[in-house]
Amino acid sequence: MSDDLISELERQERDLVFDRFTNADAWRLGCLLVELAGDKPVAIDIRRGTQQLFHAGLAGSTADNDAWIVRKVRVVERYGASSFLVGRRLAARDQVLDADLGVDPARYAAHGGAFPVRVREVGVVGVVTVSGLPQAEDHALVVAAIERFLR
Repeated sequence: MSDDLISELERQERDLVFDRFTNADAWRLGCLLVELAGDKPVAIDIRRGTQQLFHAGLAGSTADNDAWIVRKVRVVERYGASSFLVGRRLAARDQVLDADLGVDPARYAAHGGAFPVRVREVGVVGVVTVSGLPQAEDHALVVAAIERFLR
């Protein structure tokens, strides 16, 4: 199961590539995420580089979700892959993201919900993150939004 999940996560990252990613794109994607989240208690965050372009805390989310967002974003920025994929790859090797890998677990979270904004022929330029649900659901919500956005 783990290998199948990792393969699926890798496929998502190969397929979900943007032609460009503007401030207006971030706004539209963020609004789509809010719509898809419905009444789920999540925080949503979209960044390009170090600039936060969109942030929403939906009813039931807390400042703790914002802290998780920052930790998940750091994973994408460091490893160039979704926080869920990084976490699943580590778990498959019976590893965790900690000082043995050169990172402070208080600053990094290899839990699902942060997905790279990858622009064709450019690479990773930003991160889309959801926090507030179990990690697989955070990840699935982001993927569903990006898939719909790119159609």
